[in-house]
Amino acid sequence: MTALKQRARLAVKLVAVAAALACGHAAWAGEAEAKKWIDNEFQPSSLAKDKQLAEMKWFIDAAAKLKAKGVTQVNVVSETITTHEYEAKTLARAFEEITGIKVNHDLIQEGDVVEKLQTSMQSGKSIYDGWISDSDLIGTHYRYGAILPLTDYMNGAGKEFTNPDLDIKDFIGTKFTTAPDGKLYQLPDQQFANLYWFRADWFARKDLQEKFKAKYGYDLGVPTNWSAYEDIANFFTNDVKEIDGKKVYGHMDYGKKDPSLGWRFTDAWLSMAGTADKGLPNGMPVDEWGIRVAADKCTPVGASVARGGATNSPAAVYALTKYVDWMKKYAPPQAMGMTFSEAGPVPAQGQVAQQIFWYTAFTADMTKKGLPVVNADGSPKWRMAPSPYGPYWKQGMQNGYQDVGSWTFFKKTDPNRLAGAWLYAQFVTSKTVSLKKSLTGLTFIRDSDINHEYLTKNAAKYGGLIEFYRSPARVAWTPTGTNVPDYPKLAQLWWKNVATAVTGEKTPQAAMDSLAEEMDQVMARLQRAGMATCAPKLNPKGDAAKWLSDEHAPWKKLANEKPKGETIAYEKLLQAWKEGKVR
Repeated sequence: MTALKQRARLAVKLVAVAAALACGHAAWAGEAEAKKWIDNEFQPSSLAKDKQLAEMKWFIDAAAKLKAKGVTQVNVVSETITTHEYEAKTLARAFEEITGIKVNHDLIQEGDVVEKLQTSMQSGKSIYDGWISDSDLIGTHYRYGAILPLTDYMNGAGKEFTNPDLDIKDFIGTKFTTAPDGKLYQLPDQQFANLYWFRADWFARKDLQEKFKAKYGYDLGVPTNWSAYEDIANFFTNDVKEIDGKKVYGHMDYGKKDPSLGWRFTDAWLSMAGTADKGLPNGMPVDEWGIRVAADKCTPVGASVARGGATNSPAAVYALTKYVDWMKKYAPPQAMGMTFSEAGPVPAQGQVAQQIFWYTAFTADMTKKGLPVVNADGSPKWRMAPSPYGPYWKQGMQNGYQDVGSWTFFKKTDPNRLAGAWLYAQFVTSKTVSLKKSLTGLTFIRDSDINHEYLTKNAAKYGGLIEFYRSPARVAWTPTGTNVPDYPKLAQLWWKNVATAVTGEKTPQAAMDSLAEEMDQVMARLQRAGMATCAPKLNPKGDAAKWLSDEHAPWKKLANEKPKGETIAYEKLLQAWKEGKVR
């Protein structure tokens, strides 16, 4: 009996051991794959390899729960930039090999992302399980109530699928993805800014420095105001004309009638001209779109000057005037027919001296060996700096634009597929992969990446980008804020109206008058239709002159819109960033 009992006990133990081994194997189904990816792709990282492996184990375990519920694949979408190409082509494959869940990551144009997002909002059914859309839509997401507040999800239904090491505080862009209710609605995936870009090697030439100073009376350097930018643009286009036997231009932009033309304006031109009120992240009560909100800081009351807005104010008209003039006079002729994605790579071709607002999302494509703008040792011939500001700009205003492409989810998405997409979103933003992704696309999202020793050693390769993101400047460059009640509906008005000034169909004043009126009309429709939160409530039309002021937006027309040009030596600017200053 005793021997029988012993054999029985041994059998029980063996079964238990086998079960334990089986469970362990199931939990670590992707361990070998995870180790392979960590060793071969996910380096450098802000985490040591053992910490990376532990983080991947969590993803494997979480994915196993979803696979048990029948989740084998998820569908997500983003715009087409270098960062997202890396996600779609490399990280999606890594995620599938490690977790066993396939990701169909679509890459489309940004305008198409916004259009499809709008369609999903109108139908109440999301086309995708997860979206990477700009934080510019935060005002829209908050007001319609269709988008899932991530704060609620992470603490509620999605808690078991939320990485305990996600470390939200490490993300640099959450200020821009948080709504007026204090909740996080979007998780930053990539972030880039609009900065001034210039050919430092040309600016350093003694012969050009002497020639410029003789003509304009001040030093050739980084322009701090638009007057200097215009002088430099004219100088390279019409005085220098050629360098090394090639025609050169003092300016670059794009002007095709296309949705991206609208972003050019809402992203940069109006804010840097000084259209809005003072205040960060966006002017208050009037923002850089020219939209005024009521005293509650949430209810839009108008875009036109007649209703207290600034979309057709003197500062906005000045911005459009300069945009058209400079593109026609100082940019390559083909710029007029280009879109955002077509114009982005042009400075890298070596014929452009400067660009007033250059998207740092193109930095990765600007650092490749063999380009005319890269030295033989791989160091850049160019640098980036704060963009110059227009005559209406005042201290305390937004310094420039920043794009924060962020993970966004609809409330009505199937819960299991939502959880699968949320896993993938966390994977591509995790500390395990984030630094390598950042080095690939140069669109930083984490403090731990920006301050990594790798970037300290290699900062010189990136022409000022690392110094910018390590300084307080990065929070003075901001995306579109919450004054905009419906980004998709209002954004489409911009490019259509701006285009009429580009083609000469209308004067800049007439184009902005039409835009402001159409924006008011759309907001009036939103007011009648109602929104879940903070719907517009327009001010009555009044005498525009009563709103114009020297103290606040909309700003009165200046007697002199071209003060003397001012420049600064690049080394001084760079040192200011290193010392923790915005400018």
